[in-house]
Amino acid sequence: MIDLSQAHWRKASRSGQSNGACVEVAANLPGVTAVRDSKRPEGGAHVISRAAFAAFLDDVKAGRYDV
Repeated sequence: MIDLSQAHWRKASRSGQSNGACVEVAANLPGVTAVRDSKRPEGGAHVISRAAFAAFLDDVKAGRYDV
């Protein structure tokens, strides 16, 4: 299990502005990136390798998802 107590959460740059829906990202953890819903931070986080998160962001930027 990853200790998220030292995570520095920031709002994702592409999070929606109008309805309060927001994704927060913590990239200061060794070797991983954590992602959570800002409206429910107590609900946990998805923790993935930095490489997998980078590949996901590349796919988003390439338009491979309907976001």
